[in-house]
Amino acid sequence: MNTNYIESKNFTKTNFTAEPLPKGEYENCIFSDCDLSNCDLSGCTFIGCSFSGCNVSLAKVSNSAFQEVRFTVCKLVGVHFENCNSFLLSIHFDHCTLNLSSFYKLTLRRSSFKNCALQEVDFTEVDLSGRSFDNCDLTGAIFENSNLEKTDFRTAYNYSIDPELNRMKKARFSIPGVAGLLGKYGIEID
Repeated sequence: MNTNYIESKNFTKTNFTAEPLPKGEYENCIFSDCDLSNCDLSGCTFIGCSFSGCNVSLAKVSNSAFQEVRFTVCKLVGVHFENCNSFLLSIHFDHCTLNLSSFYKLTLRRSSFKNCALQEVDFTEVDLSGRSFDNCDLTGAIFENSNLEKTDFRTAYNYSIDPELNRMKKARFSIPGVAGLLGKYGIEID
């Protein structure tokens, strides 16, 4: 059980790799330009928190809770979000680098991705219904047995999605992006 309760605290330019973030519940806290790379955030709860300009790459998030959490201009390379607590999961990413991260089997209907690098991210068996990937780079991202119904890919780019392996009813794509749905057929589109 979490013993620390921290509310409305600002953490600025703090290096949590030198002194770890104490386990606990963080509510309405702001993390600015902090280094949380390789940190063990397991079991921590973040509610209504915002992270801006932080490095959270390779952080361990086993059983961590993220409820209405915002990441802006953050680096979150290689984070295995599938290990976090999925109850009321709501994470919003804007101008973030999430390359090589994983959301395997999560429900992300309350999350958003805007202007993000999502290269080689694992979205296998993820529920992204009704979400949008606004101006996101999806190079090498894996979509398999995913729920992409009503998902908006119109401004996303570099994706390759097999419509036969995913639920895609009423998903939205731009005309140039349709090529990302036909890649497995070896069709050349001019």
